[in-house]
Amino acid sequence: MTASTEARETALLAAQAAADKLATDVAIVDVSERLAITDAFVLASAPNERQVQAIVDEVEERLRQHGVKPVRREGVAEARWVLLDFVDVVVHVQHAEERAYYALERLWKDCPTIPFVDRAAPQGDGAATGTATLSTDDVDPASADPTPLAPEPADEGTADGGTADGGPLEDGGPSAPETAGR
Repeated sequence: MTASTEARETALLAAQAAADKLATDVAIVDVSERLAITDAFVLASAPNERQVQAIVDEVEERLRQHGVKPVRREGVAEARWVLLDFVDVVVHVQHAEERAYYALERLWKDCPTIPFVDRAAPQGDGAATGTATLSTDDVDPASADPTPLAPEPADEGTADGGTADGGPLEDGGPSAPETAGR
């Protein structure tokens, strides 16, 4: 049995509220087949306690606007790992250190995830998010391997002050291809 439609919608609302307050690594795990007490976990991280609290406040406010109130809140005083229990959905907002240490995704790795895409995330070439969007044109048609090819470095030329062969700049600094991946 998978998470109910209502639980999925609540989880997606909570995930978007967290993302709107700049939560990182937002994920939704469907735990309905493993746990009888809830259908989904929403996991979100923040770099500090103040941000954890801002995310928690936004999730509660957003769900309250949709008629969903938490039945229990834990960890609010410390704001390192706050748990909001909405019965069908449990929201975990963790300080980044707690998220790495407890690794809830690893603990629940046998459970399916519910896809979540931040609606405010930039759409396009993926450069702003650090991931490139590849198309079928990026796959080598002569290869039996359908793995997309890595993008080729741009022609550095001399227009940016570098040398035509991509060598070091005149000031002795690093060449553009060495810094392009940073």
